[in-house]
Amino acid sequence: MKAIRVTALTGPDDVEHLDVERPSPGPGQVLIKVAYAGVTFPEVLQTRGMYQIKHDLPFTLGSEASGVVAEVGPDSRYSVGDRVAAITGKGTFAEYLVAGDEATVKVPDSVSLADAAGMPMNVLTADFALRVRANAQPGQSLLVHGAAGGLGSAAVQLGLAMGLEVIAVVSTQAKAEAVREIGATHVVLADGFKDAAKEICPGGVDFVFDPVGGDRFTDSTRVLAPFGRLLVLGFTAGEIPSIKVNRLLLKNISVDGVAWGAAAWGHPNFIHEQWDAVLGHVAAGDLNPRIHANYPLAEASSAIRELDGRSVMGKVVLEVAGE
Repeated sequence: MKAIRVTALTGPDDVEHLDVERPSPGPGQVLIKVAYAGVTFPEVLQTRGMYQIKHDLPFTLGSEASGVVAEVGPDSRYSVGDRVAAITGKGTFAEYLVAGDEATVKVPDSVSLADAAGMPMNVLTADFALRVRANAQPGQSLLVHGAAGGLGSAAVQLGLAMGLEVIAVVSTQAKAEAVREIGATHVVLADGFKDAAKEICPGGVDFVFDPVGGDRFTDSTRVLAPFGRLLVLGFTAGEIPSIKVNRLLLKNISVDGVAWGAAAWGHPNFIHEQWDAVLGHVAAGDLNPRIHANYPLAEASSAIRELDGRSVMGKVVLEVAGE
């Protein structure tokens, strides 16, 4: 089978489209004929050896995918022909993928496999941030940085589905239009977001969802309402910010780490419990990603470079077998 392999940690340009041996499922596993694979920011980092989880070289790239079960291992809960999505951390940029049952979920018939490939990591990370870590409730307010990206747009959609008042923060007018396409009503530019957000929510917002970091971090604390929480999900801006803790003390605010992968690791039912929590929104079409670009598997390096350039408005996917 064909797969995208990382053979050197020299960046997206050097990933290779190679023939590799087709895997076989073991106990509690499935073999998935991959329809689409989602491209996520960890892939950018993994091509350079900069991600916190390290894989021995060479390895097949890719964290998430959708497809159809082609073969089941002993004691698997799935059947041949099931439409599924999976989150494996590696190996999804390939024609076939082995995934454990605990990392695999069924895709409703109402959802396309292209959309399903763009959901797992972003939707479940957003759910972990908003429902599990923040315990957000209908009527509360949420400001989302990087709202036009894959993770940010998932947070916007999930926040709206949960009944939150959502303020989407973007860097350009083109990204503002893209975020409005997925339902956002309050959209502000990153330059001056603090003042713009306070015009919408004069008392401050209950939650800030931040996968960006960088120089906007301090203003994110300033835009919080008393008892507000800043949810830290990553640092796509490249800079890891710091904070003077007296600011937290004086405003009664907190900064919460949101490491979905670390929480899910070692808990076999974690992903299934999350999927059950969001399944109604998924089936209703509330969380369908905005597909920014669809590349063939052989052009994975171009897809990763586009994500690296921070120009993506929605989700980038690789088409492997298609629907």
